[in-house]
Amino acid sequence: MNTNGELPFEKPIEELRKQLVESEQNNDHSAEAEEHIRQLTKELTRVTKDIYENLSAWETVRVARHKQRPQTSNYLDLVFDEFVELHGDRLFGDDRAIRTGFAKLDQFKVLVVGHQKGQNLTERNECFFGCAHPEGYRKALAKMKLGAKYGMPIICLIDTPGAYPGIGAEERGQAQAIAENLFEMSRLTVPIICVVIGEGGSGGALGVGIGDRVAMLEHSYYSVISPEGCAGILW
Repeated sequence: MNTNGELPFEKPIEELRKQLVESEQNNDHSAEAEEHIRQLTKELTRVTKDIYENLSAWETVRVARHKQRPQTSNYLDLVFDEFVELHGDRLFGDDRAIRTGFAKLDQFKVLVVGHQKGQNLTERNECFFGCAHPEGYRKALAKMKLGAKYGMPIICLIDTPGAYPGIGAEERGQAQAIAENLFEMSRLTVPIICVVIGEGGSGGALGVGIGDRVAMLEHSYYSVISPEGCAGILW
């Protein structure tokens, strides 16, 4: 069983990494050992580049969902400083599938909104695998309006297969919450930058995806519906 999260087409990369780690651990600093490590490093770079430059559409989706792919929490730790999280929609509750808060990006004070899938099974269940409920979208909008009030640029990190499709979410106005976000985000007077960091699935992504600039990281995807959802409709 694969416990490292690598995908089938990544096996050559993983094998080379293991060889490189083993060679570095057994390095006796001789000329031959150093040359062997250099050659392994070059080969690892070449194989990685070759594999990721020739991914199929489905393989790209799988990379977008990779267990080891950085999530909003990772970017908050590595890119932003002084993050102060804000909770709740002041109507129903707090949705852990969306994180919001004030932060600093270089010298700029910003408002960050991002989907959170969870790093392990417990967190994923708590975050509903990144599928937000209406309270999540209402929380996001309320915090964006708060940031706009103080003239803060808004940064949205998108990573969701779609909005949560449960009965409770529909009863609490899922479609209306997303529609209100589309309308209100288009009217905010501060700059909004949206970045798809993994999955950009359907209205769940659009609910925090209206911006002055919309970008996608490499090997992410942005779609009107998840591949499985589309297949379920067609077949």
